[in-house]
Amino acid sequence: MTAVAALTDSPAFRRSRRAVGFWLLGVAAIILAMITVGGLTRITGSGLSITEWDPVMGAIPPLNDAQWQDAFAKYQRIPQYVHENPGMSLAAFKGIFWWEWAHRLLGRLLGVVFFVPFVWFAWSGAIRRSEWPRMVVLFALGGLQGFVGWWMVESGLETRVSVSQYRLAIHLGVALVLLVATVWTALEYLRTPEPQERAAALAKWSGVIAVLVYLQMLLGALVAGLHAGLIYNTWPSMDGRILPEDAFAQSPWWLNFFENPGTAQFDHRIGAYIVALAVFALWWRERSAGLSGYARRSGNALLHVMLFQLVLGIATLLLQAPEFLAAAHQLTAALLLCTVVWHAFELRTPSGAHSAA
Repeated sequence: MTAVAALTDSPAFRRSRRAVGFWLLGVAAIILAMITVGGLTRITGSGLSITEWDPVMGAIPPLNDAQWQDAFAKYQRIPQYVHENPGMSLAAFKGIFWWEWAHRLLGRLLGVVFFVPFVWFAWSGAIRRSEWPRMVVLFALGGLQGFVGWWMVESGLETRVSVSQYRLAIHLGVALVLLVATVWTALEYLRTPEPQERAAALAKWSGVIAVLVYLQMLLGALVAGLHAGLIYNTWPSMDGRILPEDAFAQSPWWLNFFENPGTAQFDHRIGAYIVALAVFALWWRERSAGLSGYARRSGNALLHVMLFQLVLGIATLLLQAPEFLAAAHQLTAALLLCTVVWHAFELRTPSGAHSAA
């Protein structure tokens, strides 16, 4: 056995690799928190309360009356205040300010929690030099997410009273790519999938479901950006109809899928049904295939999280998207995506794993 092989087979090295995996899961938890707080920021109409982007000094909130008045005066110049919140009190402004500040603070915390341990793990050898580029890509994705977030906020500072639904969807989309990449990388450091017959043939279908869940969450962002969850609050029909009224009222016809609130909600409903059927079909096939171990556990978890998300989505719709349920719906969607990524990992062949084994 060579010296390198002996080192990578040592218990100390395996423990250090697992430490990297748990660190990355912690990073993923912060991303989940950001997604949840970001949803609450949107629901409470707080996303435009901070009208400047200062990545460093912006971490310090207003500390005295003069600074609060200055921040409030800047907010009073944007269309959201003029058209939707005229006469808002300073106390009410502080209420929305803290949501947006907390969301941005989590983004700054994410950068620190990623960069500092990475330096340590890279120096100690727990992260091999050949793996540094992947970590740099993850860090760059985090930075891109911050830039896209400000680009989204900018869309609501000049003429609109809220942010663009397109930029909102892109902002969420980048966050989800970062989440998926982080979770997958963490799993590769933590363990090697157990090889099982017929698992590889099912792995591609778990990948398809991951794409479906991702697209469904982007449709949800369009619904949120158009405030489409506040209309057609009946199920399974849409106020007694299969299709919403004036589903194709806008011209050209394809624009309705992105800018017509009723059509956007209809698309999101259909997306939910497709995801549910796909998850159940995969679970049924895996049940017949006799999978075991983590492959079976992750498949069962995927089915249960999907069913919970389906019920939660219906409840959110029927109750006209109350803040708590809407935030829980978005968090559970992100957890569903994490679960399908875990399941895809367990179904794949272990030959390309990064683990010490």
